[in-house]
Amino acid sequence: MFPREYRGVAFVVGLFLIVQVGALALVPEFAESGYQAVENPDNPVNSVVYVAGIVAMTGLMLAAFRYDFDGAIRLLIVGVSAWLSWYVFSALVSPLAAAVPAVAVAVGLLVHPEWYVIDTAGVLMGAGAAGLFGISFGLLPALILLAVLAVYDAVSVYGTEHMLSLAEGVMDLNIPVVLVIPLSLSYSLLDGGATSDDATGIGDEAESDADTESGTENGDVEGANDTDGGDDDGGDDRDAFFIGLGDAVIPTVLIASAATFSPAADLAVPLIGVNLPALLAIVGTLAGLLVLMQWVIRGRPHAGLPLLNGGAIGGYLVGSLVAGVPLIEALGLAGFF
Repeated sequence: MFPREYRGVAFVVGLFLIVQVGALALVPEFAESGYQAVENPDNPVNSVVYVAGIVAMTGLMLAAFRYDFDGAIRLLIVGVSAWLSWYVFSALVSPLAAAVPAVAVAVGLLVHPEWYVIDTAGVLMGAGAAGLFGISFGLLPALILLAVLAVYDAVSVYGTEHMLSLAEGVMDLNIPVVLVIPLSLSYSLLDGGATSDDATGIGDEAESDADTESGTENGDVEGANDTDGGDDDGGDDRDAFFIGLGDAVIPTVLIASAATFSPAADLAVPLIGVNLPALLAIVGTLAGLLVLMQWVIRGRPHAGLPLLNGGAIGGYLVGSLVAGVPLIEALGLAGFF
């Protein structure tokens, strides 16, 4: 890896951490405000419904790109960005006052969708979506969600490859369905730093609901890729890396769920509610991210969720056992026996 690529990896790790810590900080506020989206968060059917929504959203977006409705998709994602941003800001100020910065996010995306505007909107969306889903998915539904989406991501990238087609469709829209990781301070997305023709790979998608997917589901593309561009650093010609927002959101759903529903004792961490299962789920996710970025740097498209979700699940289970939570409770199965 070249030094600039190390900086890029550090940058994406920082973005993931902001999403994860942001979601944990928002969870208590969201729960107190009654933002839980389902009546019974322990019902595994919730995961099935969400996955079905992701598949439907994927099909809708692919159809929109095929029939030249790209503008409608862009407006939809910008609207979802403002909506999720409002949830985040409403945890800090009154709902009416929160509308001002939320609208500013939408205006920024429409008027000046430079990489830092997209990343800012993506981080807000990611933290908000993960927090909302974290309080709405109990432990078992969250684990099912991550496992199913990891398999779906792998199949859609390595098998059907429709996520790659979706990625090509969203790359030119300049919307926060991907996190943009510039490898130099002079990089500009608006100056043609990345187009779908330049992209050498992207992983999966995320969805649009609290979403809109970290991926392109969540309304975003999940997965990762890099673009080719001129540079003089030792022959390294990449201008930026791109990783799906869903890759940050989906593992964080389990982190937020663990902080909300795990019986493990909370740790004494200022400003956020976190326990050992949630903390080690963060560690596992970041470990998977580092492996993923090693692959991405080699210039090949890869499905992000198998590594990221696998790391999150593994870290969560280890954290649960170390915290003294019986495995049956950690898996969310105690209520079924």
